[in-house]
Amino acid sequence: MEDVVAKYVSQKVSKTRWRPLPATALQPPEIFVTGSWDNEENNISVWSVGDFEGLGLSADYHGEPHLLCDIQHSGDVMDLQFLDQERIVAASSTGSVTVFKHHQNNETLSVSRKWEKAHYYNPSYSSASCTGIICNSPEIFSVGEDGKINLFTPERIDAVRTIDNADSSTLHAITCLRTTEILTVNSIGQLKIWDFRQQGNEPSQIFSLTGERVPLHCVDRHPNQQHIVATGGQDGVLSIWDVRQGSMPASLLNAHEAEVWEVHFHPSSPDHLFTCSEDGSLWHWDASLDVSGKKSLLYTGGRSSTFLSHNAVNQSIMTPWLSSDPTKDRIETTNLISSPTLSVNSLDVLGSCLVYGTDAESIYVKKNLFA
Repeated sequence: MEDVVAKYVSQKVSKTRWRPLPATALQPPEIFVTGSWDNEENNISVWSVGDFEGLGLSADYHGEPHLLCDIQHSGDVMDLQFLDQERIVAASSTGSVTVFKHHQNNETLSVSRKWEKAHYYNPSYSSASCTGIICNSPEIFSVGEDGKINLFTPERIDAVRTIDNADSSTLHAITCLRTTEILTVNSIGQLKIWDFRQQGNEPSQIFSLTGERVPLHCVDRHPNQQHIVATGGQDGVLSIWDVRQGSMPASLLNAHEAEVWEVHFHPSSPDHLFTCSEDGSLWHWDASLDVSGKKSLLYTGGRSSTFLSHNAVNQSIMTPWLSSDPTKDRIETTNLISSPTLSVNSLDVLGSCLVYGTDAESIYVKKNLFA
């Protein structure tokens, strides 16, 4: 896999995220951010992979990520999200939520806002880990081990709104469904939808895995069809949900041999999905072979760009993820790591580029993802 470049970073990497590209961007992503965990000192680091364009495989350039700047982070980095092109939001095991600003003129990072005890246990006030964040600028939502949901904006010192007892169990991850709706997953196999237009502190809908209440560790929403949601569980199973109907997952797909730490639909080609796991593997799920047997056209532009397909008209009503028989012959799976070792904790995909981080204290960038 000559198009994968690795960088040893001397820290276990808990999170990796590409900086978003403008919708009109044609160039591949260059800048990504990482967070570390389980180290004496943890950092938020900004990296560049330079310009992939025009290099060719014959060049001596190996495309190794190089560090632009970093800053110390208190506690393990539990989640990372870009608020915009300059600001990065980090969730901490200490219960804090911090907004960092990347000063691109002199390549430094600074703290622009910190909510120190966004998550804590009552009545002891001891800190609870902030497990997940999602940004819908200017809004920042956070969830934690304390079962609490917070809504912050960078301009305000205090939370805009807090749902104190949103869940009696640990909330592991969060995503935005629509402008005012968020979806959380918890440690007893439940999805809950929360409508922030409503004043009450109860979810508007609850979905559950049947049988054993397997903890759900991650969630992502289909970028075009907000009713389609993917989750990854402690048992290694990938679940696809249709939140318009029923209370159970539409599909259960055997994926990994251990916890699924992250799941991501490709932001502009959502017939492609990616998962990474404690078992050291990273899977590419390719459902682009649709009912007509033709491959969808891949558009590799910015994260907010429109998905282009030969059957774009039918895209709103047809999706391979909700097929009545989403079997292996309809969805091709490929493990992108040939020799799995330690846990792959995080991944992000943008355009034709993939970045992922591991407990082997390394970060990897794969270009030409669909070549």
